[in-house]
Amino acid sequence: MRRLIAFALVCACVLCAFGAPAENTDLGEPDYVLEGYDGGASHDWETNLFFTRMQEKTGIRFQLRQYTDSDAWDERKGSIAAGEDLPDVLFKAQLTASEIQEMSESGVLIDLTPYLQEYAPDLWAMLEADEELKAAITLPDGKITALPAVNELPNNELVWINTTWLKNLGLEKPTTADELTEVLKAFRDGDPNRNGKADEVPLTFLGMWELRFLAHAFGIIDNDYYVTCKDGTVTSSLGSEEQKAFLEWLNLLWDEKLLDHQGFSTLDSLRQVTDSDATVTYGVILSTTPLTVLPTTALSQYETLDPMMYEGTQVYRDLLGEVTLGTFAITSACKEPEKLVAWVNELYTSEGSLMLQVGLEGEEYLWNENGEWEWMDDLTTVAEDVIPNRTLSDGGIAPGIIELDFQMKYADSDTKKLLTWMARQREFAVSPYPLVYLSGEDRARIHELQLPLSQYVEKTTAAFVTGDIEITDDSWAEFTAKIQELGLSEMIEIWQKYAR
Repeated sequence: MRRLIAFALVCACVLCAFGAPAENTDLGEPDYVLEGYDGGASHDWETNLFFTRMQEKTGIRFQLRQYTDSDAWDERKGSIAAGEDLPDVLFKAQLTASEIQEMSESGVLIDLTPYLQEYAPDLWAMLEADEELKAAITLPDGKITALPAVNELPNNELVWINTTWLKNLGLEKPTTADELTEVLKAFRDGDPNRNGKADEVPLTFLGMWELRFLAHAFGIIDNDYYVTCKDGTVTSSLGSEEQKAFLEWLNLLWDEKLLDHQGFSTLDSLRQVTDSDATVTYGVILSTTPLTVLPTTALSQYETLDPMMYEGTQVYRDLLGEVTLGTFAITSACKEPEKLVAWVNELYTSEGSLMLQVGLEGEEYLWNENGEWEWMDDLTTVAEDVIPNRTLSDGGIAPGIIELDFQMKYADSDTKKLLTWMARQREFAVSPYPLVYLSGEDRARIHELQLPLSQYVEKTTAAFVTGDIEITDDSWAEFTAKIQELGLSEMIEIWQKYAR
């Protein structure tokens, strides 16, 4: 249980301590109104120590308007876009690319570019050093109206393999789709968990979306719009021979009972194992971490599988990337934007980002003699008091940076191992398509095309996997014709306009 809490707390930093929380000192009327979303967390912004510390550091005091219901926040964003009761600043704003564009074009959000170099020198240095980051947050008209979060180790959907089972069977990690097939057969037949029962599930997954993360074994890393941009050219693998071969391989795994036959029908909660003494029955897990399925006692058995080779190369889809758009913006109601730009710049420094994520050194955490950081209080207290009352590390995504170096120096050995394997995948991860801003017309058309196309593709490819639709020349020709009818080529043409 202790290690589970430890990992959950560090994951709050990836995604992202004593006594009662200090309340904001009453120093008169607030200087500005700050509004945003912090759902799924137990923070109370009015009493959270982060805002108190930032007030002490910057001299700025906010009237805080916190939303914890996502539907209510979406509705509120709509009224903000209409110019109703504007706050000075949006924080943990969860602004989509389209919302950023629309609020910028209407004048609700102001251009921060004139203030960044002077008042946000740390963020400006990051932008000057990283052209892709700067391009990702810059609108087509050259304005920067919303600031990002930069997470150097974002979560990704990964392939986790049971190395204890490999050792029990005298096997090496597979490096190709064919080798993985043979390993899964051995998992099925060789009683690798050594309990004398045929209870092993060689590979577990949830739905076609997760299975697509195995497509890298056939050179495919398309995004959720089924496109990839390489060297400025946009393509789709959806109707390709590689895609056909990938689905034929999945169908083979299904027929051989190497894929979890509950994978298209179960829920994540239903496949979870909570008993720490239970026999492990999963060989390969598609998930962000094994802890979505198994207790921490099983964590030591799993490592990530390096991307499988295809035609001499290794590539893997980067799901989220390091950059989250739309976490901070200043509205036209603000009379002194330079002060709020200076305020948020603190979160792009190591000290400020750590204050938001884990608190202050010597009060919430410390460095031990091994050069690792650890919490100063027991983990139950950290989970129940420190994280909700002294940090803003979970809930909505805050502006700022989350540094890989700090994450990797957490003292818990199991958590460090997990993060090490997650970090290894960054060596291979490739973003299928850069972050871009589409015109309103193109954005609307993409959304119009996406829903029917994705519904058809998910349903039909799942049927190919299970054999409900046999993959033949005729059925494949029907599939490729249908995706064109649903607008795949038009989708590619639109994305090509913004390729870089």
